[in-house]
Amino acid sequence: MKLLSIHRLSVSRFKLPVLPAILAAFLTVILPVILSGQILACTMLHCARAEEAPVPLIFDTDMGNDCDDALALAMIHALQSRKECELLAVTITKDHELAAPFVDCLNTFYGRGHIPIGVCRNSGKTPDAGKYNQVSKITDNGKLRFEHDLLSGNNAPTAVEVLRRTLAQAQDASVVVVQVGFSTNLANLLASPADAIAPLSGRELFAKKVKLVSIMAGAFAPIPNDQGVLGEHREYNVAEDIPSIKKLVELCDVPILWSGFEIGLNLTYPHQSILQDYRYVTHHPVAEAYIAYIPPPHDRPTWDLTSVLAAVRPDRGYFELSNPGTVTISDDAISRFAENPQGKHRYLILKPAMAERTREALVQLSSQPPEHCGSSQPAPNHAR
Repeated sequence: MKLLSIHRLSVSRFKLPVLPAILAAFLTVILPVILSGQILACTMLHCARAEEAPVPLIFDTDMGNDCDDALALAMIHALQSRKECELLAVTITKDHELAAPFVDCLNTFYGRGHIPIGVCRNSGKTPDAGKYNQVSKITDNGKLRFEHDLLSGNNAPTAVEVLRRTLAQAQDASVVVVQVGFSTNLANLLASPADAIAPLSGRELFAKKVKLVSIMAGAFAPIPNDQGVLGEHREYNVAEDIPSIKKLVELCDVPILWSGFEIGLNLTYPHQSILQDYRYVTHHPVAEAYIAYIPPPHDRPTWDLTSVLAAVRPDRGYFELSNPGTVTISDDAISRFAENPQGKHRYLILKPAMAERTREALVQLSSQPPEHCGSSQPAPNHAR
């Protein structure tokens, strides 16, 4: 009965029996308004984060020389489906006519066969077909196993043309270029003159439109040789076209983020994923490319995937970064880093505690099913 006696006390000019009505009004009218405001604010904050503009991305690859290029492109499509990036174009540094068809069949499999593809012709850089680009030619009952319409790189525009056109149409300081092959295409772009596509030189256009180059190249930790002796490493992407990567370092006026050989080497892709995670379709171009390259059981290093992950998700704690500095390339393909507070280069650092989480992200993204399995977009005009 204490509550009843309290209700009969007076407060100011009001009798406390009025309080239950006030409390009821507060609970039924005022409090919901307050809470709805808080919920709305939280919702708006969530939406603001969820609706951050996807990263505009150009993927430059030597598709066919290693299966990690295929896994990296699959990752990009998964990230685009998650609205974290937008693949603007793919340019190729492998000088073989089947590299572009394989890229096209992969893009088409993920429902984006309209994406422009540019090629590097007559460079002489790895002119063999590679171990898996022939996947684009496989037929079943007289039809291509993987639908696509670009049947030869000879029918594609040059990489420089695609790069210039793509950058000219982009917003200033918006594009991230992920380079996971040789530097041939970017060096040629940076040296290109103004033309009908854009009134700027390649270097000017690049500096105006690109905000970051995320590159898989070099080595920034001692690497064991065939005898297990640690030392400096002549990384493949550097060694294959030394003049071009030197030109890239010299002429690139935007920051470069380097994923060295040691990063992917310590993040091997579990072959069990290839055998199990891609079975949502009877035939999967990524799984078939991996198997054609080196059949399981084989856990391939994830070199190229790391440059994609760092470019699109820079703030998720997958890697640490070096201090700023400058990378130089020697005539014998050794990459060396010197700290410099004004330097525009950094390289990735993988701490052991980060490895499992980072590997899991690479696996989950590269094996994510497309939004529309094997669907295709309206046929592009690749020769445009």
